[in-house]
Amino acid sequence: AVNQAKEDAHGLGLFVRSLVGLDHQAAKDAFADYLDGTTFSANQLHFINHIIDELTTNGIMEPARLYESPFTDLAATGPESMFTEDQVDNIVNILNKVRANAQPGEGVA
Repeated sequence: AVNQAKEDAHGLGLFVRSLVGLDHQAAKDAFADYLDGTTFSANQLHFINHIIDELTTNGIMEPARLYESPFTDLAATGPESMFTEDQVDNIVNILNKVRANAQPGEGVA
C-alpha cells in the first residue's frame, strides 16, 4: 500500500508532503523574496495568500491550479489578467522549487 501511494504521488517526499502539507511559515517564506520590495494590490496579495494556503494544506501545488477555483474567482482568465508575464513566471518557478524541495536528490536550495 505504501509503495502504491509512493508511486501514485511520484515519490515518497511528495507523498509525505501531500499528507502533512507544508508549514505555513515555510510557505510564506517561499514567497518572501517575491513579495519583498514590491507593491501589489489587495487582490494580488489575496491571490498569493490563496497559493500559500494551498501549499500549507497540500504541501505542493501544480501551476495548472492557478487556472482553477479559488484562483479563477479572483482572476477569471488566469493569473495573467492580474500579474505581468514575468510575475506569473516567478510564481510558477516558486511552485516548482517547492515541489523540487520535496523530492530527494532534486531539491533546490
